[in-house]
Amino acid sequence: MQTQSFVLICDLKDTEEAKLGYDECHKAVAPEIIASIRDAGVLQMTIYRWENRLAMIMVTDEAFSFEEKAKMDLSNPAVQEWEAFLSQYQTNLPGTPPHWRWALTEKVFDFQT
Repeated sequence: MQTQSFVLICDLKDTEEAKLGYDECHKAVAPEIIASIRDAGVLQMTIYRWENRLAMIMVTDEAFSFEEKAKMDLSNPAVQEWEAFLSQYQTNLPGTPPHWRWALTEKVFDFQT
């Protein structure tokens, strides 16, 4: 099976409340949210945090597309509620449009043996 890998970044508000709140709500993500991620073709999703900067690594199947995932998310009330809840902790990345949360990064180096 062919896979794709993506790295996205996001900033949290620079407060202890935002950092702790974001971490806490990811300790037990609702099954509906996990199902929506899986249904979109995401095989693995990992989020790392350094201070208020988040990095998400996604491994997807070869058919995955951000456009299709966005359509699926817009039609899923549980995902909309989850995203609205998380927005209390998140803020815009510098130089991004209003309400912009996760930004796709560009790969600049790749080492493989």
